[in-house]
Amino acid sequence: MKHYLALAAALALGAYRAQAQPAAPARPAPDQIPTKKGPLAVQPITHGSVVLTWNGKTIYVDPYGGADAYAGLAAPNVILITDIHGDHLAPQTLGALAAGKALMVVPQAVADKLPAEYKPQVRILRNGQRLDTLGLTISAIPMYNLPEAPDAMHTKGRGNGYVLGLGGKNVYLSGDTEDIPEMRALKNIDVAFVCMNLPYTMDVQQAAQGVLAFRPSIVYPYHYRGQNGLSDVAAFKQTVNQANKKIDVRLRNWYPAAK
Repeated sequence: MKHYLALAAALALGAYRAQAQPAAPARPAPDQIPTKKGPLAVQPITHGSVVLTWNGKTIYVDPYGGADAYAGLAAPNVILITDIHGDHLAPQTLGALAAGKALMVVPQAVADKLPAEYKPQVRILRNGQRLDTLGLTISAIPMYNLPEAPDAMHTKGRGNGYVLGLGGKNVYLSGDTEDIPEMRALKNIDVAFVCMNLPYTMDVQQAAQGVLAFRPSIVYPYHYRGQNGLSDVAAFKQTVNQANKKIDVRLRNWYPAAK
């Protein structure tokens, strides 16, 4: 009898724990992109946030939207933050994630606003600087609004776009930018994540023309929720592929809860 009761109690505890675990949110399935050192997994999260997994390393980009959005994913080894706005720098989300051992790569403006507890983990990159770490390279490039103005929502030099070099592939993360010369001048980009949401960044046509200028092999529209709802990413794909069929435009749902 005692053995039976102990077994029943153990089963009940296991069921309780299973129910208590947060369910993984509905997400698009991750893409697998081959590199020289194994696949690069691309997991859309929400808005400008994406999780990249490669060679045993997990990279969180602009973690935002609450810890539940990351349920079931490996803890980050690297966290990239592009800008100070709340959909990129989200201290509440950071505090709820297992981020205590992650290297945080950020611009100075973000470092100035991070809670003090993260300071030992922070590496500041300014536009034009590069970091080699954990078998990958991280280069910071400009992201800003046009025309340049002191009162722009994104001023030149404050935030970072990033180019990651990993396994022979170059991955571009635009951050909040418009169709700037620095983006158009990019070379040998294998995978690009490009924003498009008015009035904060650029419209669909600007984004398409920028992509046609630097010609990535694969491009994901992301960060495409603006003041008037979601941007027309299908029109972006059509515009790009009418001019260049070789660019693989991948439409994934960064807003699974949107109606």
